[in-house]
Amino acid sequence: MAKKFLYFIAICIVIFLVGRIGYEMFQDELAEFAFVPSTEFTPTEPLAVNAYQDPGLWYSRPGIGVNDPARWQPAYAPMSKTQLDNLAGLIEGRAEAATGEDADETQTPDFAVFFVHPTSYLSRDNWNAPIGEEEAERIARTYLRGMASPFNKASEIWAPRYRQATMGAFLTDEPEGQKAIDAAYSDVLEAYRYFLSSLDEDTPIVLAGHSQGALHLIRLLKDEVKGSPVAERLVAAYIIGWPISVEHDVPAMGFGACTTAEETGCILSWSSFAEPADPSRVIETYANSTAFDGEKRGDSTILCTNPLTGTRGGSAPESANIGTLVPEDSMENGELVPGAVPARCDERGLLLIGAPPEMGSYVLPGNNYHVYDIPLFWANTQADVVRRVQAWEPAS
Repeated sequence: MAKKFLYFIAICIVIFLVGRIGYEMFQDELAEFAFVPSTEFTPTEPLAVNAYQDPGLWYSRPGIGVNDPARWQPAYAPMSKTQLDNLAGLIEGRAEAATGEDADETQTPDFAVFFVHPTSYLSRDNWNAPIGEEEAERIARTYLRGMASPFNKASEIWAPRYRQATMGAFLTDEPEGQKAIDAAYSDVLEAYRYFLSSLDEDTPIVLAGHSQGALHLIRLLKDEVKGSPVAERLVAAYIIGWPISVEHDVPAMGFGACTTAEETGCILSWSSFAEPADPSRVIETYANSTAFDGEKRGDSTILCTNPLTGTRGGSAPESANIGTLVPEDSMENGELVPGAVPARCDERGLLLIGAPPEMGSYVLPGNNYHVYDIPLFWANTQADVVRRVQAWEPAS
């Protein structure tokens, strides 16, 4: 019996090794087979004029109430009185250092957030997600609950439904992939224009998005916001989970990288990896991509904001992290844990977070914590946007 059991274990190991080798050799082909649509690209019909007047085209907007996923506020994990006192002191100290005022006396002016969610449509049936596709919308709401909620101090949060490009559009060099991305951007652009039309003309704004959402915001900054009257109202743009070249992209976007914790009218960006990190797939794709200036991004430095300090580059210990949102397996709930994760920007512009933290089942190969880019620094992101809004001043 023991001998048969050992044979069984040996066979399992061989199958695993062969499968692993096959995955390493053919992972691009396997990913393409799993996610890239085999159907012909069908252009999406343009949305009707003022389509985003329809409240049904928004996951988050004023008036939705308790069902607004971006308005969720997670609680801290149970802590001792000493831990609570230390956390309160750290939060108050950060606020006073940023504003030079007593934290209790500092007022946050009204501001509005436009948030674009990441890819939640994984199907091969279409190049762009149909509005109302049940599973994609469930995942999108979950993402908004964890990624848009750090911006919930805003007086208004707007997060549109849009006909996002499917996951496979980012895994192919065929022209259909770019056509799908362009179609998704068209919806985002229309939603942004309606968002602006709904605000008072002097309301400061924050743009935020992750992954596919960040990609659309990069284009929005370059083509729509730069040079417009709205540019003076931009508090900051949180372009997270999509690599931006400091040399080849930032100059064309019209806004510089945030260099201090109180700077406004600037861009923040990071992509998180635990150590030991293997970002080779990301770096290879980034190096071979064409930047806004028409050049290959090559080995140019990726913009890395340290979310624990609010500055470009540098490092900070886990004690500076005032709250990581550690999710349940369902990703629909979680609790804040202070002091869980450090942050260090390396020479390439990747954000390293130390030993792999226990965040759930969605860590990508190479210790890539892409899905958790914002939850890892949930409370610091919330504090960062408030600090910048308090520092923002209207143009004279």
